[in-house]
Amino acid sequence: MKRIFAGLLAGILLFVIAVCVIAYFMVHASLPPLDGERAAAGIEREIVIERDALGVPTLSGASRADLAFATGFVHGQDRYFQMDLMRRRAAGELAELFGAAAVPVDRESRLHRFRMRAREVVGVARPGLRHLIEAYARGVNAGLASLGARPFEYLLLRDAPREWLPEDSVLVAYAMWFTLTDHTGGRDALRGLLAEVLPLELVAFLDPVGTRWDAPIDGSVIEVPPIPGPEVYDLRTLDRALFDTPSSGPRRRQEGARGRLVAALTRRVDAGIGSNNWVVAGDRAAGGHALLANDTHLPLEVPNTWYRIRLLLQAPGAPAPSLDLSGMTLPGAPMLVAGSNRRIAWGFTNSYGDWVDLVSLEPDPDDETRYLTPQGSRSFEQFTETIRVKGGEDVAVDMRSTVWGPVIGADARGRLVALRWLAHEPAATNVEIMGLEQVEDARAALDIANRSGIPPQNVVVADRDGGIGWTIMGRIPARAAYDSRFPRSSTDGGAKWLGWLDPSEYPRSLNPAQGLLWTANGRVVGGEALGKIGTAGYAFGARAQQIRNDLRRRDALSVEDMLDIQLDDRARYLDRWREVLLDLLGDAAGNPRRAELRALLDDWAGRADPDSAAYRLVREWHDRVRDAAFLSLTAEVRARFPDTILTPPHQFEGAMWRLVEQRPVHLLDPRFETWGTFLLAQADAMLANFQPMPGTLRERTWGEANTVRIQHPVSRALPALSRWLDMPTVQLPGDNDMPRVQRINFGASERFAVSPGREEEGYFHMPAGQSGHPLSPYYRAGHDAWMRGDPLPFLPGAAEHRLVLRNR
Repeated sequence: MKRIFAGLLAGILLFVIAVCVIAYFMVHASLPPLDGERAAAGIEREIVIERDALGVPTLSGASRADLAFATGFVHGQDRYFQMDLMRRRAAGELAELFGAAAVPVDRESRLHRFRMRAREVVGVARPGLRHLIEAYARGVNAGLASLGARPFEYLLLRDAPREWLPEDSVLVAYAMWFTLTDHTGGRDALRGLLAEVLPLELVAFLDPVGTRWDAPIDGSVIEVPPIPGPEVYDLRTLDRALFDTPSSGPRRRQEGARGRLVAALTRRVDAGIGSNNWVVAGDRAAGGHALLANDTHLPLEVPNTWYRIRLLLQAPGAPAPSLDLSGMTLPGAPMLVAGSNRRIAWGFTNSYGDWVDLVSLEPDPDDETRYLTPQGSRSFEQFTETIRVKGGEDVAVDMRSTVWGPVIGADARGRLVALRWLAHEPAATNVEIMGLEQVEDARAALDIANRSGIPPQNVVVADRDGGIGWTIMGRIPARAAYDSRFPRSSTDGGAKWLGWLDPSEYPRSLNPAQGLLWTANGRVVGGEALGKIGTAGYAFGARAQQIRNDLRRRDALSVEDMLDIQLDDRARYLDRWREVLLDLLGDAAGNPRRAELRALLDDWAGRADPDSAAYRLVREWHDRVRDAAFLSLTAEVRARFPDTILTPPHQFEGAMWRLVEQRPVHLLDPRFETWGTFLLAQADAMLANFQPMPGTLRERTWGEANTVRIQHPVSRALPALSRWLDMPTVQLPGDNDMPRVQRINFGASERFAVSPGREEEGYFHMPAGQSGHPLSPYYRAGHDAWMRGDPLPFLPGAAEHRLVLRNR
């Protein structure tokens, strides 16, 4: 029996080993060829692909179409699964890969009919640009075909990759609309709920347009409105039972492996933790050469959002390239997103302008298939989308649309709501950004930016002659005179858009006297310019103010200064909160836990340092005060709409500080006698939360709360693969409201700085690596430098691999 058991065990072991060996070789076969020669149909001349020690390719070709083909080729080799997921997210086709778990996400995406829109965008593109999109698609398919086996993700899913189409590049752009804009109208809906229950004076106070922390480039000031008096609103007169009702909090679905993977693919950027960029004019920079710095903050995953590249266009026999582009691309799209062409450099942050309107539909009382407008009753447009489901039956989804856009559901009162979203406009998405490749100066770059169709961004530009500029890149709708921050009734005309702003009407700044321009997702301008952009909930201004101050206090700014500012992890806005907490605690006599907290606050360095307990304690107490104050001020709203999740707007920080400074009793939770007892109660609640944790309060460091986990989507579904697929787990400095934005799965998706014409002196680093293949030496290459904040060269290094593509 023992021999039989031993033989059986040995057989099982050999079988497992054999399966692992076969799996390894199948995965290994999908590594891309990096050297030699390959035939490629549809290219005009020879293309050379060289890769450096980090896997960053330099692509050399004799025509722009060949460079587009080559870009598609390396994207298809290194990042095809990532690209596939992006196009499927936009088109509502994830269920074809992941089955029924993805149907709810696909159902939401299909409302926007982006595949149809993507075909239209390609169809109306200028012939030269359409030719490049088509060449890129051919390159993607050729790069995918160059692999010895399908990418490993498809092996796990037991599926095959689908051919890349020209329209798919537009779908990738639409996927970024989902990421970068409020496609649900959630901000408008929140304001609408607040306004329905609370006095408008209180709503304006709770959600101000700006605060003293704003750092707009035009110096405009917007103050938080005054605290409404007790004659406007008095919490002490409300039923105390309202304040005993706990917040329901976000509801978490029980998800299987495929559901967790789908959830990982549909996260959206929050305005509180956005991006940074700035430019320094030549007369403010060391050596007299303008500088640009950019770090875009996005969900951090493996592989990274961006793909580094250098493109060299050189005709046969020409002494030098006529085009030399370096920077970052978005896998799935043929253009350089941000970087340099040796004459200008450009970078982006999300604008958080108002690109969405909600329309509350008034039903026709005589016919439920119609809705009311100022022009009378109208019929809904009806359409059906069919979602193909892997392993299941197709799902037919019946949808309705209005003159403003699709019906996206019902509001908290049960009224149907239509969405007018900039992404739905045919002219809002195009590939005109490629015009930046040939631009010579900042002024011309701003002109291109105003005609480009992308989710509207703050673009800053520096040029080789020392000039700098800022504007909005993307189309801006011209609205009629109404407050677009709140939902509008269909009988009032709904969302009245009157066409587009002309580029001459765009807000912009060109070569300002101060020689500096900066943006960080906060309010950039005021007055009439702000009215054109609107607001979808700008980030709290502390980050932008810190960047502005860092720039202003330095003379002769250098590339090294750019990285120093990007890595600034000081929490300047929390300094004042620490002082308030110290004052509340006093000597903490008779309360050991408070005394321990008081002693730790003496170690305050004001930085989001992984080793700092003081930072974590002040930060968490601040957040508890913010959340508790907002919940008490919106108690009536929660009671009226108990299924709605209410979260403080980003600018509530200004209102909250004013409450803490002035301590008006009529806006205090009636369960507390004074603001002092309320504030101390939040500290005690924090300490009680830490009580069950092992160790002392000193061990509750910021690093414990800010342990960064950068995961591959597949490892979220299959945690056993985490060690193989994910980046190392590490405690990192940084937080939300400071230049060095860093949270557990969110942060700088790249950092770079460059002076146009002096690219050899610039730097670029990003998390994860170039390759999406876990067996590639480039899967993690450069990640350690990103974690440490070490600069890596902006330009690719010496070639270690050389692949030549020749026409058949």
